[in-house]
Amino acid sequence: MEDLLCDEVWLSSPEIPEHFHEPGVCIVDGDVGSFNVMTKEEYEQALIMCLQKELSYVPKPQYVEYLHSNGLVLARFGAVVWLIKSRARLNLSVGTVFSAVNYLDRFMSMSHSHSWKCWMIELLSVACLSIASKFNETSTPPFHEIQMEGLEHSFRSNTIQWMELALMNALQWRLNCTTTYSYVELMISNSICNKSHKELTNQVTKTLLAAQLDLKLLEYPPSVIAASAVHDVISSSCDVVHLHNISNLLNQHQKDGFAECHMIMQAWLADPFFSTLINASDDDEYSCYCPSSPVTVLFKEPINVNDCQVDLSLFKMSAGSDLSDLESNGKKRKREEEEEEE
Repeated sequence: MEDLLCDEVWLSSPEIPEHFHEPGVCIVDGDVGSFNVMTKEEYEQALIMCLQKELSYVPKPQYVEYLHSNGLVLARFGAVVWLIKSRARLNLSVGTVFSAVNYLDRFMSMSHSHSWKCWMIELLSVACLSIASKFNETSTPPFHEIQMEGLEHSFRSNTIQWMELALMNALQWRLNCTTTYSYVELMISNSICNKSHKELTNQVTKTLLAAQLDLKLLEYPPSVIAASAVHDVISSSCDVVHLHNISNLLNQHQKDGFAECHMIMQAWLADPFFSTLINASDDDEYSCYCPSSPVTVLFKEPINVNDCQVDLSLFKMSAGSDLSDLESNGKKRKREEEEEEE
């Protein structure tokens, strides 16, 4: 059975607190009540562990430049918005959307393709959300439900499965990623504030969801972005000592990034789009990412993409992720199925 586990050393580390193996206690899930059983020392230990492994789950260097040079800025923005809207529509946990965005960015940063097409972004987005939900949820939505809204193309189940396998191979099956959301509970757990714990958690989470859409923040580690978001939310309502404790966990380079992230997030206050996202009520979360316009209420029939139209080699991944082999094997299976039907 151990051979089936992903090769991630931290999973079996003896330094991991016992409570991490208890049902309902999981950083990725971000369950507000699940951390009450942990001591202050365990919180700090878990936070340090996240800091140690977070750089293993970030996009490749020059990713932002790659997006700009290949005209993918709007495509990436649209994909992230679709993932966030799909989480609300499918009633998935917040951790799922953060994981899905992480998979999307890591995969795209590994691609050498200069000819991304709309269907490629959409197929990748569907695969990212599907894998993230399988990893984080107790029950996962079927492929047809995932594709019900917001896509211009519709994919067969086996096409999505090929993309899932290609995605996991490219990521080397490292799916239990550390994201900005991994830090939310850890950074606000021992704060003394005049706001409720749930209110703080929701506000920080909304800020971090908005951060997923700002390309400038892709240059910073998840911990720095999370610390900046927590600081912005609790600075006016929590004790100064707690803010100082969070700052002490960052090295000097991270502290410099923290100041830069803080300036970026402060600029959001003057931006109608970002300020609306951050200040929206829970009931308005979905509509915030779906601005009112004639286009949004007219549902277009998605274009069905046949397996023969899907050329996975177009993704042009770096060495070690041979998508062309996956694609050829898939087409071979497709031909065999057709021959059997005849």
